[in-house]
Amino acid sequence: MRSVTMSTDTTHTQGESMKIAVTAIAVAGLFAAGAVQADGGESLLKKSGCMSCHSIDKKNVGPSYNDVSAKYKGDAGAGAKLMVKVKKGGGGVWGTTVLMPPNPQVNDADLKTMIDYILALKK
Repeated sequence: MRSVTMSTDTTHTQGESMKIAVTAIAVAGLFAAGAVQADGGESLLKKSGCMSCHSIDKKNVGPSYNDVSAKYKGDAGAGAKLMVKVKKGGGGVWGTTVLMPPNPQVNDADLKTMIDYILALKK
């Protein structure tokens, strides 16, 4: 078996070096996927018209997405609750009389991406 000397003067077998390289590529891919999902979530919110009533960091007609994220922090069922809320519309959760209209036209995959993005926001 051939040894490979890394620049840190650590000697690994060729197989170990390949495992390290594959692990590094996988980790980089996960970071990239998170960035794409974050960008995709915000883009979908804009494309779907959600940003007409909501913004990331300021209350508008509806609550800010930072406030939504904070309200549901630690709630394992938040994603499912918000899926229903967005699809069917509703109100009363934020102490206002303004109702969010139903959004049945938003497909479930896009809606999940948007909700995951919102719930991942940190205030």
